[in-house]
Amino acid sequence: MELLNSDLARRDGETHSLSQFNTITNLKYVVMAFKKGKAIGCGAILKYDFNSTEIKRMYVSPEVRGQRIGEKILSELENWSRELGSIKCILFTGSKQPEASKLYQRNGYYLIQQYGKLKDIPDSLCFAKDL
Repeated sequence: MELLNSDLARRDGETHSLSQFNTITNLKYVVMAFKKGKAIGCGAILKYDFNSTEIKRMYVSPEVRGQRIGEKILSELENWSRELGSIKCILFTGSKQPEASKLYQRNGYYLIQQYGKLKDIPDSLCFAKDL
């Protein structure tokens, strides 16, 4: 999480509006990726509503990007979401994370209107995928 927060702060600034959503306090379902005992990626899900799960805190270390680790984490989170009864995954990212947007779109996510507290943050991009 420290690496993810550092990366986001570098891209968006320490006090960017999206940083308020970077907490991990309520996350119960987390997937971690390891390589030779070192954490190289993560992601989590949070029940959003009766039918939807929100993908949270996706990150892959820069030195292993391009190896489809993010896709594997995302796939595990989607499978877990199905097991929890969700029929849709939603998520948001910032406009300054183009590689994240490409990952999501490559894996069947489509742009949706900004939801919830994100409605007032101009550079938030929201995505959904029907499971």
